[in-house]
Formats: sequence, structure tokens, C-alpha cells
Amino acid sequence: MSSPEANKALVSHFIEEVYNRRNLDAADELLAPNYVSRDELTGEEASREDLKRAIAEQAASSSDLPFSIVEQIAEGEKVVTRNIGSGTHDLEAYEGLDPSGTRITIENVTISRVVEGKIVEERVVSDSSPLWQQRMEQERIERERFEQELLVARRIQHALLPNAVPALAGWDIVPYYQPAREVGGDFYDFLTVQGGRVGLVIGDVKGIPAAVLMASTQSVLRAVTQSGGSLPGQVLAEANEILCTHIPPNSSSPASTPYSTHRAGT
Repeated sequence: MSSPEANKALVSHFIEEVYNRRNLDAADELLAPNYVSRDELTGEEASREDLKRAIAEQAASSSDLPFSIVEQIAEGEKVVTRNIGSGTHDLEAYEGLDPSGTRITIENVTISRVVEGKIVEERVVSDSSPLWQQRMEQERIERERFEQELLVARRIQHALLPNAVPALAGWDIVPYYQPAREVGGDFYDFLTVQGGRVGLVIGDVKGIPAAVLMASTQSVLRAVTQSGGSLPGQVLAEANEILCTHIPPNSSSPASTPYSTHRAGT
């Protein structure tokens, strides 16, 4: 049976060789074939090969992630070690987080059991809260960017709507527009056609991709109307031909686009 000091030296050598020097072959020399590591928080277990893969993933995420032993005590077969690793997350993704160039800190408290010069078992408690704080910060930034994009999309969408309504004899027109979500694709428009008539077109679509399509549909309808289209059927047929030619087959399409004309009044 090895002494507590020898066991401490073995565990320290393992941390230096495997974690700091990234010599994974040393794990085969210092860990027993039946080695098992237990995470005391999650209850998950890892074999020697599992641990080597986890250390390799951790090392691949940072160009500098050294671990320093802060405290270490030993009694009999057991060695308790508290070590802290600090480095820059600048290489590959780690724990679902893309590299951001920020400093990360990982603190481990490990109880190692050493038998005949090999580490046979470890019970580990890790504090990786800085990683989760980093993830939360990234999610916050992404959410703010998405909300900003939605705000811009909503402003563009509202800009497509008519600023005024035409005067039609016998008609009182009061438009009201309220999307169910931040951005919708529904729209309405008034189109001036030949013979002093006004066309009313209403689009009903669902979702942001369809809203983009509806903006194109509105532009095409205006262009067709200005080029001389007067009858609703003629305008819709010409617009449909243009849209079908240039829109990918799997794109969303307006659910309905009713179109009618009325003679303008004063």
C-alpha cells in the first residue's frame, strides 16, 4: 500500500500530464483499466476512455487552459484535490458554446482513490457556472438581435401599407391592421386602375417567410396595374404568372388575395 504522500504525488502528476500537458497516453498509465469517475451533482459515470474524450474536448476549446492545484489532502487510499483551471475559450465549441474569446474558469473538487499506484475511482464536483453565464450572455445577445430584426421587419411591413384611403362614393373606409404576432404577412392596398377606378386588394398569409413573399406580391400587383391592367382577373392572372416564374417551388404563397374595383368619387 502506497503512502498518502505518494498518492498525492500521483494525483498531482496526473493533473499536470493529462490536463496541462494534454498527454492523454499518460491516462492509460495512471488510471486503472476499470477506472470510473462519478459526477456527484448529476450522477453520471465516466470510464477511462470517456474521461480522455472529455479532456480532449476541453483542451480543443482553448489554447491555454492550465489547471492549478489550490488545496490537496490525503488519508489512506484517498486524495482530495481542489484545482482551478482558467483559460481563453478561443478555439472550438465547448459544452454547446461557440468560441467567444472570453476567459472561462472551471473549479473541480475531486476525491481520488489510489490502489497499487493507479487511480481506480474519482468522485467529482465541478463548478462551471462561468460557462453557463457565458451561454446566457450569448443567448441574451442573440435574443436582442432577433428582437431588433423583428422590429425592423415590422417597420418595413407597416411602411408597405397605404398612408391614406381613397374617397369612394357611398363608401366609408376605415382600415384597421393588427398582426397576431410581431410580424405578420397580411396586407391591404388600394390600386388605381384605368377608367378612374380604384382596386382593393387584401392578402392573407401566415408567418415571416410568407410576409416576405407578400411584399413581392404587392410590388408585382402595383407594377401590373400601372402597366395597363384593369380587370381584376387580368391583373391577378398577370401577377400570378410573374410570381410563379421567379418564386421557388417550396416557398409559401398567399392564402388568399381577393381583388375588386370600384369607381372613385369625390
